[in-house]
Amino acid sequence: MSRAFVFPGQGSQAVGMGAALAEAFPAAREVFEEVDDALSQRLSRLMFDGPESDLVLTENAQPALMAVSLAVVRVIEREGDMTLADKAAFVAGHSLGEYSALAAAGALAINDTARLLKRRGQAMQEAVPVGQGAMAALLGLDVAAAKAVAEEAAQGDVCAPANDNADGQVVLSGDAAAVERAVELAPTKGAKRAIMLSVSAPFHCSLMAPAADVMAKALADVTMRPPRPPLIANVTAEATDEPDTIRELLVQQVTAMVRWRESVLTMRDRGVDTLIELGSGKVLTGLTRRIDRDLTGIAAGTPDEIEALIKTL
Repeated sequence: MSRAFVFPGQGSQAVGMGAALAEAFPAAREVFEEVDDALSQRLSRLMFDGPESDLVLTENAQPALMAVSLAVVRVIEREGDMTLADKAAFVAGHSLGEYSALAAAGALAINDTARLLKRRGQAMQEAVPVGQGAMAALLGLDVAAAKAVAEEAAQGDVCAPANDNADGQVVLSGDAAAVERAVELAPTKGAKRAIMLSVSAPFHCSLMAPAADVMAKALADVTMRPPRPPLIANVTAEATDEPDTIRELLVQQVTAMVRWRESVLTMRDRGVDTLIELGSGKVLTGLTRRIDRDLTGIAAGTPDEIEALIKTL
């Protein structure tokens, strides 16, 4: 068996996330305290108790999802007396999950990761005024067909694929009017469904360029070590363990498409047969099955799931 550990992105947050972990495992509580201290914010209280309206804010959701993922990692390593590097061939994460993956693989300190994600969330929200940008999911089209829809709908505005999540699941991002045109156009081009998403900003498109500039400065000031195991990067869908390259890719990632489908196929082609999702929710586990039914997807985010996973590792 060859494994990869994968880490969820925005949309997997939910009020109550991490609470059972904190109750069951001192190692999880330590991680939540580290993140709270790094941000000078009681983020853990917001995760456990809400309100949801505050938790879903990008600047809170991003570090919160990382905190839960890293709490799971810390528990596995301590309770199982093991290191992630010994148990997986690669790490990967969806959008903000790439930061969780890097922290899990020892490339970034947890406190630095929390501060980077807080800043990333703020910068993404500040880049485009609320209501001017939008995102939509196109179901039943591949990325080439979705790109053609986006180009036809753009009409001088920004509209482009933001996430290639799985076969037949592509997310578009851009100016609100252009994305709305794409949603109307997509069914005439073969899409089974086209759905506007409830998001606060148009992530992973050129409208996020101001946020990329912010992250370039923030990443320049942080210590980055080679990740062990290597990272499969969102921007390239290829493996890397070179810190300077990773910095550049994290900046590009703000405006570039998340190549998740290709990333999973890269891991498969490099011998991985099991993808283990660490953190809140099971979104990536569902995508794994859609990308290749021969791959095994496992989610570990609750105390019971973690204890079961430790036995298999």
